[in-house]
Amino acid sequence: MSANSSYAAAGVDTAAGDLAVELMKEAVARTHTSNVLGGVGGFAGLFDLSFAKDYARPLLATSTDGVGTKVAIAQAIDKHDTIGQDLVGMVVDDIVVVGAKPLFMTDYIACGKVVPERIASIVAGIARACADTGTALVGGETAEHPGLLGVDDYDVAGAAVGIVEADRLLGADRVADGDVVIAIASSGLHSNGYSLVRHILAEKKIGFTDHSDELGASWGEALLEPTRLYTGPLVKLLENDRLAPSVHSLSHVTGGGIAANLARVLPVGSWVELDRSTWSPLPVFRVLSDLAGSTLESSEGTWNLGVGMFAVVAADQATAIIDELAVLGLDAWRTGTVSIGARDLAGFEQGAKGVDGGAVRLIGSYAS
Repeated sequence: MSANSSYAAAGVDTAAGDLAVELMKEAVARTHTSNVLGGVGGFAGLFDLSFAKDYARPLLATSTDGVGTKVAIAQAIDKHDTIGQDLVGMVVDDIVVVGAKPLFMTDYIACGKVVPERIASIVAGIARACADTGTALVGGETAEHPGLLGVDDYDVAGAAVGIVEADRLLGADRVADGDVVIAIASSGLHSNGYSLVRHILAEKKIGFTDHSDELGASWGEALLEPTRLYTGPLVKLLENDRLAPSVHSLSHVTGGGIAANLARVLPVGSWVELDRSTWSPLPVFRVLSDLAGSTLESSEGTWNLGVGMFAVVAADQATAIIDELAVLGLDAWRTGTVSIGARDLAGFEQGAKGVDGGAVRLIGSYAS
């Protein structure tokens, strides 16, 4: 018995893996620029960084993440072409938060059995999102784990690297008293809070293929709405010499919810009250809250409720930045003002994930 046939007998199909690579090669190649050396299939991806000599003090930014239990819904309805965009959004949109422009990304897919068309569909989604955000997909790995994962099970993860000039680094240290907090709309749940979503639907015995009249689609289709990609428009905003100096910090609203993620990019001693009345949460959040018999407010630490990113900007350029974001395809609005000074912070979220940041709380009622 050959080594390959022995491996196949153990449940690993190397030929299927090779076919998956062939099916994805064209999509991956479309993300490559002249900075990418070599093609698909090398042991390591190569990226020419010689342009960094034009930076006075180049800083590399890196991020890694996954999609979480949203993949369970993709598996349940056998739809895999959008999970890749979710992955890129979770990874690359964390990089632009510090003001960095993404350079390249790698992905990792672990599965119980390599189904070439399924793997190619996932990677094609990753590649499309990489192209949309100006990120080269320079490598990846598909690992078959029979016995550890079911034949239809998989998980995805990725990592990316970006670059920013040191004096253009965004962060809490640039935020000043009186800065305006701008909310930027999400496309839906993005990739957070799906364990809660699945629990709610299971309690109500609702299947992912069941139709939702309120959402106008099956539950699975509605819940797989892809994560909005912010990097492309925000990179363009940060390349605008007139407006970029007025952008002080950005916050990607992911795990931890609304207040906690904003608090991470505010300085210690600052506080913000976010006005709920400035936006109306998307229908998917309202329907889920109604099913759970809970309030929208109770899920603010889990779901983004319609805000996927915050920008903290100088007050005198807030309107111009909102207008520019609209031109770039992002709906944005004022939702709060930064104050620095002593006050009673009872009820505020203060810092998060090891960051001693500012304090944030939401006030008022959501718009209908």
